[in-house]
Amino acid sequence: MIMEEPVFNSEEQLTEGASQAIASEADPLTVSPALAIPSSSKIHPGRRVEHEHWLSVIQWLCGTIVIAVFVITFLTQAFQIPSESMENTLLVGDYLLVDKVHFAESGLWGHLLPYRPISRGDIVVFRYPVRPTQHFVKRVVALPGDRVHLHEGRVYVNGQLVQDQAYAGHNPRQYDSYRDDFPNDVYISSDVNSTWWVQMHRTIRNGEVAVPANQYFVLGDNRDHSLDSRYWGFVPRENVIGRPLVIYWSMKQPEPSLAGAADGKLSSLVYRLTHLLENARWSRSLRVVR
Repeated sequence: MIMEEPVFNSEEQLTEGASQAIASEADPLTVSPALAIPSSSKIHPGRRVEHEHWLSVIQWLCGTIVIAVFVITFLTQAFQIPSESMENTLLVGDYLLVDKVHFAESGLWGHLLPYRPISRGDIVVFRYPVRPTQHFVKRVVALPGDRVHLHEGRVYVNGQLVQDQAYAGHNPRQYDSYRDDFPNDVYISSDVNSTWWVQMHRTIRNGEVAVPANQYFVLGDNRDHSLDSRYWGFVPRENVIGRPLVIYWSMKQPEPSLAGAADGKLSSLVYRLTHLLENARWSRSLRVVR
């Protein structure tokens, strides 16, 4: 690096040279001008502090991103409830954090992380067996090896009426023989998946559906308005992602006319943002899902 020499007039150079010579004789520790480090090559203390500050900020951001990616990838995942099938446990407009660890396969980590098997009554988030790119949330009512059927809308597992189902809701509705007296191999609903209709007949034993190994039978808590295992079949174990852990945010869903649905997504988004506070369900925020 070539340093530019300061430019002085001849008088200044002569005067400075004389004063430096006197200083050199008087003080043997004075550094010769030829050996002195030019001031322009020194790092200003203020700039050094600023440089270290920005370096610390970058390191903090990188660490935060790494932790966030780890949590999102391995521990939790965010979902929004789009339908009424789990009312009143989960409402349309609830935003969930899903625990991906609880029901994961334990393997070598089983002694360190809180794994446990899926049980009856657990709420699970899973990849929809008919279209795995979609995610559903339902409640497990029957495990592998169980026999299940419904009579007049009530659930029986292994011949016993399932008690304590305060979470199950039944709205005033017209009787549906397929939905309420499942499995019904005589009447078929228009919502039934054709592949499941064929498979269901292979699993019926004495008027009950036998749940195969490594699969689960799930129902929505809103029993009269839920497309669940009655309509498309069992949930394979490998499709289970986790369980809803907490509702971190919830918003009432406006009427389509108010949200501007006819004008497209942009107007709907604008409406939601401008009415954020009045549509927020504050009482549901940070609520643990059970």
